[in-house]
Amino acid sequence: MKIGILTGGGDCPGLNPVIRAVVRTALLNHEEVVGIRNGWKGLVENETLPLDAKAVSGILHRGGTILGTSRTNPYKEPAALEKLKKNFKNIDSLIAVGGEDTLGVAAKLFKEGFKVVGVPKTIDNDLSGTDFTFGFDTAVNIAMDAVDRLHSTAESHRRIMVVEVMGRHAGWIALHSGIAGGADLILIPEVPIKIDEVTESIKKRIARGKNFSIIVVAEGAKFDGNEVTLEKKLDAFGHVRLGGIGELLARRIEEATGFETRVTVLGHVQRGGSATAFDRVLGSRFGQKAVELVRKGQFGQMVALKANEIVSVPIETAVGKLKTVDKAFYEMARTFFG
Repeated sequence: MKIGILTGGGDCPGLNPVIRAVVRTALLNHEEVVGIRNGWKGLVENETLPLDAKAVSGILHRGGTILGTSRTNPYKEPAALEKLKKNFKNIDSLIAVGGEDTLGVAAKLFKEGFKVVGVPKTIDNDLSGTDFTFGFDTAVNIAMDAVDRLHSTAESHRRIMVVEVMGRHAGWIALHSGIAGGADLILIPEVPIKIDEVTESIKKRIARGKNFSIIVVAEGAKFDGNEVTLEKKLDAFGHVRLGGIGELLARRIEEATGFETRVTVLGHVQRGGSATAFDRVLGSRFGQKAVELVRKGQFGQMVALKANEIVSVPIETAVGKLKTVDKAFYEMARTFFG
């Protein structure tokens, strides 16, 4: 049996552990694994490479993905889709590793009769059907470390520090890193920003003698009901490029409070470098389970983490609705604001 594997969307800590686990698990049963370069683009253009024990040796600790990635959407171009379907015949089944967009393509292909298994990947942790996705823990720890470091300079200079973290539609990274880092305010996409409430919270801290504040804001947080974007151009899946919420927020805070306000945008550093132990283990467990699903012929399924058990759920479960921060969790976090 020949198993194909591709990684699509943004790179993410933990992808190489998944690839390694797929190959190592398949080799135990003398199955062949073919790596598809650069996500769906590689399947369209038939760019592949054989993956054996040597190919995945020493990649466990490496960030990124040895297969490369892209944000290609074959369903936007009929000619590309036809090429993809033709090239799919060169493999017996496919393991697609990605987030909402990559798995959305996988779900459509499965409906058309192709043998596909999904592995959830997003540092935003916003895929439904799984408790956690690999890469999230790494991103949270990087953001938490940044918040920890900014405390000293904020207090020394009597400044307000705004830390912009990733999170297009869900505030999981902001919430977890903000709570863990002791942020004084956490702003997420699920709760529209009310600038008056933000500035009032800061003024109350000042009145108590707290002459600095740390604010963590997700890039997708809405200001006056709208996302803040760097440009209007859309990617292949219809997403705009977010950015600028930190600068806008800092400017409005400084105008309202008179306190010097600085911004740190963590950006892609959150998904670069080596994965944490948790993400390496989770990626390895996901990869092993994905091969098991292929062997059992359980296609159209996505591996998932549920109460520390690796299970499977329909891919459509993951892409049908985003997993956003629930109200109760955010209200709990409010306990530590101010």
